[in-house]
Amino acid sequence: MAYATTNPYTGETLETFPNATDQEVQTALTEAYDVFKTWRHTSFAERAKVMTAAGRILRRDIDKYARLATLEMGKTFAEAKAETILSAEIFEYYATHAERLLAPEKLPVADPKEGDAILIHQPQGIVFAIEPWNFPYYQIARIIAPQLSAGNTVLLKHASNVPQCAAAFDSLMAEAGLPKGGFRNLYAARHHTEMILSDPRVCGVALTGSEGAGTIIAGVAAKALKKSTMELGGSDAFVVLDDADLEKTVKWAVFGRHWNAGQVCVSAKRLIVADAIYDKFVELYKKGVAELKAGDPMDPTTTLAPLSSQKAADDLMAQVEEAKKHGAVVETIGAPVPEKGAFFRPLLMTNLHKDNEARHWEFFGPVTQLYRAKDDADAIRIANDSPYGLGGAVFTRDTQRGVKVAEQIYTGMVYVNHPTMVKADLPFGGVARSGYGRELIGLGIKEFVNHKLIDVVDIDAPF
Repeated sequence: MAYATTNPYTGETLETFPNATDQEVQTALTEAYDVFKTWRHTSFAERAKVMTAAGRILRRDIDKYARLATLEMGKTFAEAKAETILSAEIFEYYATHAERLLAPEKLPVADPKEGDAILIHQPQGIVFAIEPWNFPYYQIARIIAPQLSAGNTVLLKHASNVPQCAAAFDSLMAEAGLPKGGFRNLYAARHHTEMILSDPRVCGVALTGSEGAGTIIAGVAAKALKKSTMELGGSDAFVVLDDADLEKTVKWAVFGRHWNAGQVCVSAKRLIVADAIYDKFVELYKKGVAELKAGDPMDPTTTLAPLSSQKAADDLMAQVEEAKKHGAVVETIGAPVPEKGAFFRPLLMTNLHKDNEARHWEFFGPVTQLYRAKDDADAIRIANDSPYGLGGAVFTRDTQRGVKVAEQIYTGMVYVNHPTMVKADLPFGGVARSGYGRELIGLGIKEFVNHKLIDVVDIDAPF
């Protein structure tokens, strides 16, 4: 695995980085655990100072961080800035709320005379984080902010195409005042994963990535008897009921499918539209997608960025061609995209019937699957006809109706009248092939802590 910065807009490889050696990995493990032994005893106020400082630095140097994300993975500069602010908000959230979220809990007991039971939440050691390239800062922030706030330490193996973004967080946390070794980015090789997870000082692994990667890492973790959380792929349903505000819904559909060039696990990949408004919706949707402008991601007028690499674009096209062999009908939308750079022209995919396996695939880029639903029940059926269960959306003027539909969609998150979004103060995670575990808020901070029962019992109480 070669760690390298390759600009997706120009195709130019700007810098390469050597893999970590076995000794560097062992040193990182030792330093991380040495810091843990003292960091676990620091006050929440001391940890909050570091989290607050990290957020402040991200806000202060927003352009620096955003340029680096645009350079390495190709997202628009505006989206990179928004991601940097989101990351700052996550640090700030835990600076404010970590102590409350991990406060001891007094448990109700059947007979108060028999004891005084409390549940305390204690850190366990080193958390190993394996993160993807599509949100190079947010993915780090949403694991290290809660875990450092809980008293754990973190080692990071980031995606090979965003090595400088990963290193930037090393510098960020050092400047924020985190003790050396409390967080470290490692340019780890594949064989280091088993080495790290087999180490008794490591309490678990948090992975965000593909279903294939999740299968491998979950297996390694299970063999080592380590806890894992998995945020994997998604093929989110975007359900449009017959009473939806078409004009506003279409705008959200175009955005929901194409933000970050469609390279989002919770982007609106499957548009499921009520039969009564289907034709008008498709007409407006095509028009909206055609207005997207592909170009230099640093140009503020660009609204469709290149994919993260030429390989990503080639792999997506190969997947589309395979879907066509299964009977899918594909239509290109909008003007041709630039030949130079990892651009992908938006496509609309239909004829995804029950005998077409492509309806179960995740297309990680600007490919829209489109389905016609007879009624609400049919829309729910189509939405649930997926191996994934990450996010989803329902659009309707009747919010009670929308909630009723949302309750019947088998997924970890559903939004009514908004595409699935990411925020510092909302949980994130899925079910089925989209993984397990939750990140952010109180759920995320409690994933890798020991929920210890302490029960003070009267010595004369019966057994």
